[in-house]
Amino acid sequence: MYKIGVIGDYKSGSEPHEAIAPAINHSANGFGEQVAVEWLATSSLEGDLNHLEQYAGLFCAPGSPYESLEGAVAAIKYAREKHVPFLGTCGGCQHAIIEIARNLLGYTDAEHGESSPESSNLFISKLVCSLAGKEMALDLVPGTIAENLYKTNSAKERYYCNFGLQRKHEHLMESAGLTISGIDTSAEARENKVDSPGRIFELRNHPFFMGTLFIPHVISTKEKPHPIVTGFVAAARIKQAALTR
Repeated sequence: MYKIGVIGDYKSGSEPHEAIAPAINHSANGFGEQVAVEWLATSSLEGDLNHLEQYAGLFCAPGSPYESLEGAVAAIKYAREKHVPFLGTCGGCQHAIIEIARNLLGYTDAEHGESSPESSNLFISKLVCSLAGKEMALDLVPGTIAENLYKTNSAKERYYCNFGLQRKHEHLMESAGLTISGIDTSAEARENKVDSPGRIFELRNHPFFMGTLFIPHVISTKEKPHPIVTGFVAAARIKQAALTR
């Protein structure tokens, strides 16, 4: 058995939180394995992060604002720099974008509109049209990890979020190596000039670093594990093998 750490502040009774461990194990069971899932409170991630070496993968949970934005961002940076498989959903995806803006692009004042709405440099802002409670289609970009995992060029996913990447920052994310691999192509998204239509983001030159604005794990089942979660677990298995050599 190996371990996956969940960056976030656990809330009992929260569907997006309660679904994480089962979804990871739906995917792990497909490999004939079981994974220990351990929550890592964001306030515990503000200092020395050497204890993260024990995890084969890091999952950044929805449920922001976190108790410590800085702790969440520090752990995401650790995953990116140490090439630890990473999956961030909803708030986890949004904070991965903040991490990249701050630490790869040098925008140290990059902020999230949920925790710092008055900031002059918002990379993540409140969506013009909320996605919360919606189930929407998206197109998968050919040649990306996302398309390979879904094994199709389109999908339908469930959303809980009210925040997303500002469209004006898409080119900066691309320059940092972050590819938009899942796109909302609805008329509403096309006509929205403020918010990015990006729904899946993946980092090039990393074993597995992906963020989704939707929450894939809530629709995972034992019979049908979610392909994105399975991709994350597959990468964690490879990481675990390297850890135990």
